[in-house]
Amino acid sequence: MTRGRKLRTDGTVVETNIHPPSDSSLLADSVRVLGRTLSRAKQALGEQAELGREVFRNRIRSVRRLARQVGEAMRRGGERAKTEGKSAYRKLIRAAETTIEQAQQVLPLLQKQPADQAQKLAQTLETFLPRAQQVVAQTVRRVLHQEKVPAGEKIVSIFEPHSDIIRRNKAHKPTEYGHKVWLDEVDGGIVTRWDVLEGNPNDDRQWLPSLDHHIKHFGKAPQQASGDRGVHSPNNERQAQERGVQHVVLPQPGRKSEERRQHERQAWFVRGRKWHVGVEGRISVLKRCHELDRCRDHSQDGFEKWVGWGVIAANLRTIGRRIVAKA
Repeated sequence: MTRGRKLRTDGTVVETNIHPPSDSSLLADSVRVLGRTLSRAKQALGEQAELGREVFRNRIRSVRRLARQVGEAMRRGGERAKTEGKSAYRKLIRAAETTIEQAQQVLPLLQKQPADQAQKLAQTLETFLPRAQQVVAQTVRRVLHQEKVPAGEKIVSIFEPHSDIIRRNKAHKPTEYGHKVWLDEVDGGIVTRWDVLEGNPNDDRQWLPSLDHHIKHFGKAPQQASGDRGVHSPNNERQAQERGVQHVVLPQPGRKSEERRQHERQAWFVRGRKWHVGVEGRISVLKRCHELDRCRDHSQDGFEKWVGWGVIAANLRTIGRRIVAKA
């Protein structure tokens, strides 16, 4: 199917299946999950519950109302709306903190129960309590203290907390929530490597792992290797040449010297750039035909499986077409 003579590499973002995050929606999600679990815990504990009715009180409706008030105030704009929104936020935070305290009181009772249902409810609280506390903490910092919270300290979903905040400055979608995925494709249309990256690292850091992976699996360097402007650096060009790549196609961003312009006008470089553009088409096929636009699975492991199976399915489709064409 391929001899691995050419390699092109590029990254994309696969989004997690979450709604656009806001502090109010995250608080509402936290109260909804904890409140629903408290209602089920009341039934599971029955007469064994040593706590009063107030501990099992469900605040979902009041929190939904407050979240709507916050949203309406933010849409109106102006100083008065801002004041009203901040007041609603304070009530929303208090409701979330109270629900967290209720869950913390109920959790030890559930942990003592041997029944499977009680243990499952306890596991749910153990999972979502720290996430709800993180949501409250970041909302207090952002809304009440007007503090800029670094992306690495934020949680954008209590259901998919592994989601990264990725800014790529695209006009139609400047911020995406999910994971950056790096792909290597060789001649023949086969994706030989995919890597789910942590955070939003610079593209130039993915060049050498791509080359080393290619050499490991094909036993030699590709004759031609290409990447986008974000991958270019003098060190990356030098390292590729030292590994045996004859044609290194990495366009330099920004202002170029006359020598560099002449270098990039060479026929082999122009042909390499034209061939490299095809990686965008491969990414488009992966997203449209194999659902790598958004991951419908859950957790970090589920995300990696979703990406892996999508790439495998695309490769099998490519191989099948080649076999049919040769038959």
